Amino acid sequence: MSETTRTYRPRRDRVWFLRSRAYTIFVVRELTSVFVAWTIAYLLLLVAAVLDGALPAFAAFAAQPWVIALNLVALAATAFHSVTFLNLAPKATVVRLDGWRVPAFMIQGGNHTAWLLVSAVLFWVVTR
Repeated sequence: MSETTRTYRPRRDRVWFLRSRAYTIFVVRELTSVFVAWTIAYLLLLVAAVLDGALPAFAAFAAQPWVIALNLVALAATAFHSVTFLNLAPKATVVRLDGWRVPAFMIQGGNHTAWLLVSAVLFWVVTR
């Protein structure tokens, strides 16, 4: 009589991240990296168009409805990615001043304030 051995294979849970709000936010944040990459590629295409003198062709491309919709989704995804990244900074970085640990809300507040200031300066430069 021959014995056959069977290996244990646990069932895979493909939606494991939906069972916890923290895991869901983590996975969504990681997926927003695709839209961050699109934003970088789009800006590089804009720079290339300006340097090559092909700005009218780029403007025609950028005016297409699907590009506008994609950029709006990318804006929302990039904002979500940025906010969640800045909120995680105090957990990843411990800042100590003379042995005193800087509280998380101060690190988050500094990060968000710097983000708003840089955004305001960029807005001023672009719109003037």
